[in-house]
Amino acid sequence: MQLDVIERYLPLYGQAALVTLQISLLGIVLALAVGLVGALLREARVPVLSQLVAVYVEVARNTPLIVQLFFIYFGLPKAGVLLSATTSAVVGLAFLGGAYMTEAFRSGLESVGRIQWESATSLGMGRGQVLRNVVVPQAVSRCMPALVANTIFLVKETSVVSVVALPDLVFRAKELIGREYNTPEALVLLVAFYLLILLPISLLGRWLEGRVRHAEFGN
Repeated sequence: MQLDVIERYLPLYGQAALVTLQISLLGIVLALAVGLVGALLREARVPVLSQLVAVYVEVARNTPLIVQLFFIYFGLPKAGVLLSATTSAVVGLAFLGGAYMTEAFRSGLESVGRIQWESATSLGMGRGQVLRNVVVPQAVSRCMPALVANTIFLVKETSVVSVVALPDLVFRAKELIGREYNTPEALVLLVAFYLLILLPISLLGRWLEGRVRHAEFGN
């Protein structure tokens, strides 16, 4: 292990980590939005729309992200839809993550008892108010462990975005190994930077889960 090589590689991995974080953040935020809307549509059982969401969930969860990225980045241009590498990666991550988030939110919504709806309605709340003020907050708190797990999963899935030539952590590691053959140093830094990204997310997730449990059952 050559420490001078690691020192020389650090700035390169730092730049690559920023790319990974950017894609992860944008993709996860969009995935959460897609997941919440999808779960609400499925629970509302809106004709056609709920079936379309169900099909989307099955397609997204049963195809690898790398295949989805190939379709978005290389396939869509054939239909006249041109997306940059960054946009393609974010859309792919949101497409895959949205399906997992949909199921997580749906399980949370299903865990909220019908009595909650009836009690809120008896107080004069409309359906939108019940969802916004009663049902969705409880659903989110109850599916928090699944949301955290999905977030970590999606960050790890960014390891395949290098197929669309994005200079993320994996792209940088492969480039340095192929160019300079310093495999141990490149791989150690790859693992270290993923740990630096994922461990804080994991710890934050545990803290949030604890806060949610305390808020719901602590009293």
